[in-house]
Amino acid sequence: MDPMLTEAHLLVVDDDERIRGLLQKFLIRHGFWVSVARDAAQARRLLGGLEFDLIVLDVMMPGEDGISLTRELRKDLTTPILLLTAKSDTTDRIMGLEAGADDYLPKPFEPKELLLRINAILRRVPKEESVSAGPRVLHLGSVKYDIDKGEMWNGTDPVRLTATESALMRIFAACPGEALSRTQLVEDLGRDGDQSQERAVDVQITRLRRKIEANPKQPRYLQTVRGAGYMLAVD
Repeated sequence: MDPMLTEAHLLVVDDDERIRGLLQKFLIRHGFWVSVARDAAQARRLLGGLEFDLIVLDVMMPGEDGISLTRELRKDLTTPILLLTAKSDTTDRIMGLEAGADDYLPKPFEPKELLLRINAILRRVPKEESVSAGPRVLHLGSVKYDIDKGEMWNGTDPVRLTATESALMRIFAACPGEALSRTQLVEDLGRDGDQSQERAVDVQITRLRRKIEANPKQPRYLQTVRGAGYMLAVD
């Protein structure tokens, strides 16, 4: 395993004490630093004083649920969020992605799968290194994307990107003007290639368009190419 990943500090938020304890022990055994919270309020207190590399967040919690907490955190936090959802509830998964989650894992799950998902997300977090031999800055109308830094700006205002949105921008920035299929995007994001993950990519594209496009319903820059997928068109 990449030693940089095992130094990551994770926050596990779940109201079930037994599950919190099991996940904490399992992830510590695999080299992570792990803090736990029993509900949204305790999670907020920890996030107010500590920096985390990833949040593992249960959707079904008393009081403020995981989706509401995700939505609120995304107002000023870009830390990757992995949601734990009920296996049969596809609505929660889509709502979670729309709220800003980077991925989801249906319960019950094998701990090894959780570990794989966590590592895949952490690998997608932008690094301070060049990802393309092309132009250093892409211009998308009033929006600029710095390829080297993985940063986006609208005029002089920074645009916050989640880890998955950053990963998508790096993928598109490596081949502007080239259509990429949903299957290819799922593969490049390091996810399992099933239909639910392709739908998840659609949700992430919709969220990314809101940050790039003047009119997200009629995208000028992050275009849909009929029968081929999605394409980033730059100025």
